Amino acid sequence: MSELVLINVSGRDKPGLTSEITGIMGRYDVRILDIGQAVIHDHLTWGILAEIPDESQASSVIRELLFRLHALDLQVRFAPISEAEYQQWASGRNRACYIVTLMSRDIKAEQIARVSAITARHGLNIDNITRLSARPSLKASDNRIACIEFSVRGTPADPEQLRSDFLHIASEMNVDIAFQEDSIFRRNRRLVVFDMDSTLIEAEVIDELAREAGVGEQVAAITEAAMQGRLDFSESFAERLALLKGLDESVLEAIAERLKLTEGAEHLLRSLKSLGYRTAILSGGFSYFARKLQERLGIDYIYANELEIEDGKVTGRVSGPIVDGQRKAELLLEIARRENVSREQVIAVGDGANDLPMLSQAGLGVAFRAKPLVKESARHSISTLGLDALLYLIGFRESETH
Repeated sequence: MSELVLINVSGRDKPGLTSEITGIMGRYDVRILDIGQAVIHDHLTWGILAEIPDESQASSVIRELLFRLHALDLQVRFAPISEAEYQQWASGRNRACYIVTLMSRDIKAEQIARVSAITARHGLNIDNITRLSARPSLKASDNRIACIEFSVRGTPADPEQLRSDFLHIASEMNVDIAFQEDSIFRRNRRLVVFDMDSTLIEAEVIDELAREAGVGEQVAAITEAAMQGRLDFSESFAERLALLKGLDESVLEAIAERLKLTEGAEHLLRSLKSLGYRTAILSGGFSYFARKLQERLGIDYIYANELEIEDGKVTGRVSGPIVDGQRKAELLLEIARRENVSREQVIAVGDGANDLPMLSQAGLGVAFRAKPLVKESARHSISTLGLDALLYLIGFRESETH
């Protein structure tokens, strides 16, 4: 009759430890039921759940392991496991698996405590905790990025309440928390579509144009109301455009030159391109500026509004239909079909109410530094870090994208 033993080893990490320990077990034809290892600051924590085929040999295996590990100055603990305990644990491995991603400028103990308390309260058990960001410097920096990922199992009774709980502490503690199913699509996304204004760039271009036309305050107020969802986008867009009538065409180039990319945008687009992703801008802004970004960032597709110009002056109209929220959602699906990818393999990123339709169509919809209405409505949000934090939601480590 076999015997099940859980073996936990800890101490200073050394090359060849796994080979030595499993080598001893191999001489007794031990079956490995589970294995895990973590090294933090050269300190090893290592565990094996082993099935020793002959119960009479268990003491020999344990004695030999104990002797060798003591010689290596390692601590070891052996715990017998009953067959019933094992079966209960093994059946639990088939429960749904989710990923909780915690992102901040610095990871604090209280943040982990609050996140783990919520997962426990909703019946989720933490299997693994992994650091995705690089090891932080001890020196203070405004550009710090920290991210850890929890792999959890279970089925939350109320997913919406779970999401609401995470959103509450994210706002309270100035962190970003994402909760997503650990499906085959998570690291198999193929297309990323972006809003442009206040997402890829820090400004709303129509507000910049309005300032040059001397109607900045009027247009900015309408823009804010539209982005928060208080005004219909198409109607408000036409109203703002009309105020730009007569603006000189030369202003466009001057504005394009001073537009500032959002934090992390260049790193994100460079990483996505190197990883084989296709990218698109779906913008309610203007194609003149989208083309400039396409050239700079290597974006594959752009869809935006074509600003109508006659005799070197802005007419206050656009050519063709307005790219509003519904059109963005349609374009997302159209590009996905063209690229032969499923909707679940698409990521959409935006900040305004007119982005919500495309965020809801994507397999991963992310509200980026978004208005409150958008943040509450979207399934995921990033507010504290730059745009390249999106790489953590996909599951990449910092070392894999540099």
